[in-house]
Amino acid sequence: MEEKDFKELLDELLSYGQETEWIEFKKNNSSPEEIGEYISALSNSACLSKRNHGYLVYGIDSESLDKVGTKVSFKNMKKGGQEINHWLAMGLDPKTDFKIIENIIGDKRIVIIEIDCANSRPIRFKGVAYVRIGSSKDKLDKHPQKEKKLWDIINHKNFEDEIALEKIDENKVIELLDYPAYFNLMKLELPTNKSAILEKLEQECLILKKGKKYSITNLGGILFAKDLSQFPNLSRAIIRIIIYKGNNKLETIKEESNNKGYAVAFQEIAKFIMDQLPTNEIIENSLRKNIRMFPEIAIRELLANTIIHQDFSERGTSPMVEIYSNRLEFINAGKPLIKPSRFIDHPPKSRNEKLADFMRMINICEKRGSGIDKVINLVEVFQLPAPEFIAEEDFVNVILYAHRQFKDMTKEDRIRACYQHCVLKYVFKEDMTNETLRNRFNIDKKNYPMVSKVIKDAIDAKAIKKDEGAKRYLPIWA
Repeated sequence: MEEKDFKELLDELLSYGQETEWIEFKKNNSSPEEIGEYISALSNSACLSKRNHGYLVYGIDSESLDKVGTKVSFKNMKKGGQEINHWLAMGLDPKTDFKIIENIIGDKRIVIIEIDCANSRPIRFKGVAYVRIGSSKDKLDKHPQKEKKLWDIINHKNFEDEIALEKIDENKVIELLDYPAYFNLMKLELPTNKSAILEKLEQECLILKKGKKYSITNLGGILFAKDLSQFPNLSRAIIRIIIYKGNNKLETIKEESNNKGYAVAFQEIAKFIMDQLPTNEIIENSLRKNIRMFPEIAIRELLANTIIHQDFSERGTSPMVEIYSNRLEFINAGKPLIKPSRFIDHPPKSRNEKLADFMRMINICEKRGSGIDKVINLVEVFQLPAPEFIAEEDFVNVILYAHRQFKDMTKEDRIRACYQHCVLKYVFKEDMTNETLRNRFNIDKKNYPMVSKVIKDAIDAKAIKKDEGAKRYLPIWA
């Protein structure tokens, strides 16, 4: 942080005239355990006070607010053989960002620890959540009303509306955001003056103005950043693409990251993925032509879903596409809000509705509820194995498999394909029959017993059921 910015921040914190529930002034106390407890308390209290950050400031007398300086220096401080920053971070759950800034004001050393407010749940240090009561620190569970209020605020937080960068001038906004891309994607004429550009971005809630300063919202940053690494809270959302040799992770051929905002980078990322895929040669109308292993529209839809449905509160992970010789995997952080088995038919639920709506508005993804349907339909047209939707505690993995003959599919592959075909037919107001499933697997009519066996296995697995009185099958939940 530049000295001028540091001084402005310090002056702003001192302007409150006293400690608050999200500002603590200290002289020299540098106990690592107590610092960890204060990070928890100030993070939780900043959330309660609807502040983006809490602050622990060293070198200020808490009574007079005089700049007295501090002997505390975190540059060489260690705990348990670890650098203090790392030791503190390891004790926090969930992980929360904080930064330690040191500067000399006059001849006095001042240290400011700037702490992100609690986001997904109360911040704990070594298993205990703390909170500020007035200017004192205490355990959160001793104050049930505060804890209830904190949870209420967290549960109603909206990632897109939160601030990615604050207190910057108009030139910095123009420098950080790819505003021409916004006007191009929205099919609007680019204004010739800066104020009109900023006004439009403000109307879309991509930026906010307070006095003469601006803030860039998470929505603005995640969509239109020229470089997401310039936004500390968004840098973890940079999309990674990893290409492996063969069917496992033993050897990496290439790893790419695109640092641009999603709206700016989406076409580039989708094209890059397609360019890495092997091709198959087919003969059509007596002409030879190469086609990619996977349909492009399916790639685009799954990439968009990976972006839209990620849980931005998860730390230490980023959206990822892994390319193997026999499959593609799309991985995003966060437990899904609906069961994976209902991805095809269920109206989507997203943690990031404004992000999703904006990406639909600029035609990056399909209208609400039709994306996965389209993926499954294209998979059937290309006669690929059924995609696999895997939900773990803190991530979702969607696997798109390369072509395999029916004889090479496992029993689970066939049941999954049968279920997805049945759901797709149900969504399209059509009937699944032995014939439609034969067509899906490209199996000749004379071999209908092979498909009958798949249907029986799917019924036994409680994936589908027979509609009594009709020669059709329904999803088990229909």
